[in-house]
Amino acid sequence: MNKILVIEDRKRDWEDFVHCFEAEGYSVVHAENGIVGVELAKEWLPDLILCDISLPGFSGYEILSKVRQDSQLATVAFIFLSGKASRSEIRHGMCLGADDYLTKPCSIEDLLAAVSARLRRQNALMMYMDPLRLARSPSCQHLSLAYPQLAEVFRFIGAHYREQISLRDVAQAVGYSPAYLTNLMQRETGRTVNVWITEFRMTEARTLLLKEYLSVNQVATQVGYLDTCHFIRKFRQVHNTTPKAWREDRYTRKLG
Repeated sequence: MNKILVIEDRKRDWEDFVHCFEAEGYSVVHAENGIVGVELAKEWLPDLILCDISLPGFSGYEILSKVRQDSQLATVAFIFLSGKASRSEIRHGMCLGADDYLTKPCSIEDLLAAVSARLRRQNALMMYMDPLRLARSPSCQHLSLAYPQLAEVFRFIGAHYREQISLRDVAQAVGYSPAYLTNLMQRETGRTVNVWITEFRMTEARTLLLKEYLSVNQVATQVGYLDTCHFIRKFRQVHNTTPKAWREDRYTRKLG
């Protein structure tokens, strides 16, 4: 049973959402402000978060930023449902990593369709990979199944991430403009091309770090970083620790 967290402060709205989701067989919890919403997300680990933007405590934007920075929540499907309907506000929400942005008033049919689509995509993706929590390689085949429209993109990244590739290189290889590809990747996956390049590199780095005979410098070079300091900074951003500390922690767990 999929779990949905609704973060909404208007009682009439959240009651309607909870009722319709429960009627569809989802497990639902509700938070009336951003602070409680973030706490529930970390405690309950929902499959999807439906969130307003104008909230007491934390705004919806702040909630999304905190969710995407948490390794246990980074891949959770996230949908904004808000009365803020300007193009710039929608773009801002999507750029932060939202999977969808619905505007109020929104029909129950449209809401359920959006939720169902995102959960299907999320479930398909999670069958094949858990990109920030597991030390296994993102499979281009699996990603292509989850995101058919981006199959060529993932094949190119998978073949060339050890090289000094950029958004422009990927866009040129698949025949898109950098701006179009950025919007497409953000809309479909909630991530940018550069984030995916980093994820491929970090996944291989975790595997290589388990090999005692390789230094951190050697690992950095093998996964595409000419500057070891740059590699260490990226690794810390993704894992909240250094490559050396990550390796030592894995050795300690193995011995324990």
